[in-house]
Amino acid sequence: MEGDGSQTTSGSPNDSQHETGKMFIGGLSWQTSPDSLRDYFSKFGEIRECMVMRDPTTKRSRGFGFITFADAASVDKVLAHPHHELDSKMIDPKVAFPRRAQPKPVDL
Repeated sequence: MEGDGSQTTSGSPNDSQHETGKMFIGGLSWQTSPDSLRDYFSKFGEIRECMVMRDPTTKRSRGFGFITFADAASVDKVLAHPHHELDSKMIDPKVAFPRRAQPKPVDL
C-alpha cells in the first residue's frame, strides 16, 4: 500500500538525529544534582531519564550529564532557547549522538 508510512524511517540519518530525545548537557556546576537538572529541564517536556556524570573515584561531578525526554520534540524546545542557566552557571545543552555515530578524529 502506498502512503502507509512504512518508509518514514528510510530517510537520511540527519532526519532522525534526535529521535531518541536524548541530550548532552555540558558546563554543569559542581553543585548541580540530578534533581535540579530534572527540575530545570522539566519545563520543556516530560523527562524519562536524568543523570549527572560523576567521577567513579571521587564521586565529584564531572561537569556534564544527560537528559532523555519522553517526547523527542522537547529537544527542539530546548534548542530554541539560546541561553540556559542552572545553579548560577551557563550550561550547554546539545543533541546527544551515540558514540558509534561520532566521527573518529584523524591525525594529520
